[in-house]
Amino acid sequence: MHHAFSFNGDDHLLTLSRTTTAYCLHLGDEVYAIDLRNHQDDTATLVIGEQSLEVVIATQGDEVFVHLDGEVYQLRYRHPLERLAASQAGNSEDAIRAPMPGSLVVVAVQAGDAVVRGQLLLVMESMKMETTINAPRDGVVHAITYEKGQTFDRDAMLISLLPLAIEK
Repeated sequence: MHHAFSFNGDDHLLTLSRTTTAYCLHLGDEVYAIDLRNHQDDTATLVIGEQSLEVVIATQGDEVFVHLDGEVYQLRYRHPLERLAASQAGNSEDAIRAPMPGSLVVVAVQAGDAVVRGQLLLVMESMKMETTINAPRDGVVHAITYEKGQTFDRDAMLISLLPLAIEK
């Protein structure tokens, strides 16, 4: 089955399939067996082919934050209708919410700033790991709900965006 995923702000098309024993990721002509083995301590082992990687995963709806080797990767399943809507001004990406409870350690923008997709907005800390929150699309920062050092719960509204003004 063909799927679109947003990976750190960029859309990628890929194919997933399932055999009787494993899921398979198809990238071009390459096929990789993949598996995710969850542990009781909020960590997991991601198996890709013969390689095993220790990861910490936090999810919020279709958003997945993967902490691997000190880096954070943001994945999001992109439904075909959502991708179409995102090409229009104003959409579900206007509300940027916390993927997990935490606190803000960096606020890189201010209300009124124009931002482009992928631009750094915030850095949050949760469970002693930092997660970068980037702009999901071009827009203007409408409001920032929390200040540096403030704590928040999962799904808290962090930033709201407005569409860029269209000049006539």
